[in-house]
Amino acid sequence: MGITIRDVADEAGVSPATVSRALRGMPNVNAATRARIKAAAARLDYVASPSASRLASGRTGSIAVITPYISRWYFATVLSGVESVLQAAGMDLLLLGVVESAAPSDQPSAAQRLRRRVDGALIIAMPPTDPQITEVLDLGLPTSLVGVTLEGVPGVAIDDVQAARQATQHLVNLGHERIGMIGGSTVEAHFTAETDRERGFREVLTAHGLDNDPRLATHGYFTIAGGERAMTNLLTQPRPPTAVFAMSDEMAFGALRSLSLHGLVAGRDVSIVGIDGHDVSEHLDLTTVVQPVTEMGSVAAQSLLDQIGAGTQEVQPGIVRMPTQLRVRGSTGPRS
Repeated sequence: MGITIRDVADEAGVSPATVSRALRGMPNVNAATRARIKAAAARLDYVASPSASRLASGRTGSIAVITPYISRWYFATVLSGVESVLQAAGMDLLLLGVVESAAPSDQPSAAQRLRRRVDGALIIAMPPTDPQITEVLDLGLPTSLVGVTLEGVPGVAIDDVQAARQATQHLVNLGHERIGMIGGSTVEAHFTAETDRERGFREVLTAHGLDNDPRLATHGYFTIAGGERAMTNLLTQPRPPTAVFAMSDEMAFGALRSLSLHGLVAGRDVSIVGIDGHDVSEHLDLTTVVQPVTEMGSVAAQSLLDQIGAGTQEVQPGIVRMPTQLRVRGSTGPRS
């Protein structure tokens, strides 16, 4: 049999309860006793059982990550940042993919699946009006958000209005006046980012007295195929745009493909700009507004661990705004 906590207690001349408190860093153990216990544990090569420690602390050692998508680049990249922080902290990750609440489903909700299974929840870019967010918050678990903001809940996001302004202003500075937009979806329950990016786009047009022609706004559903169809739709307008702002790099990739199929050159015939900083954007020479997606996941995960570590102490909720940067490449050029 392996070395037990009772063996360490006998070696140090204290009770097993004192050993447990000392090795978990809890108070009410004086410094000399704590040092003696750690030395005894080291001599015996004692390794605490994670399951026993979790039972003693009342924690599960697991964090839930709730996301509407798993395979899409943004969500997978956020997840990589989350996982790196949790791994370093010795925490397990429970991944929950959820469908929109409006869609009929026999599956239990995220909140039902989380009860007594995790120490906290991290939610990635779900629409803020989705009832499943409220249900999770009602569990009283420490919670952190990525790409969505709610008053009173810690979160990490970019300034999506400003990011869209950066992208659109770049096109205006190049002399473009007829500028199209490829948005996400046609439904009312938009993601926070989608609503804010459209607002930023339209603010720049209005500020420069440019036409907000509704025929130049179409939807690409945040996919490459959707972006291609949307760009084709814009090109078939009686007066097509000379430049297009796509709300995501993946939709911009589709727009670039559509231009190529129509014998047009990005940056010369039509300018395209996206938002994300997708890994592939450099290879496709796409101008984009880069957001630090991996870092956003890391910051949100650390915020969640800080909340859990605080225990009963109150943690001030707040939104961390991460910076964005316009990266100009060959897909944008002066109006010809």
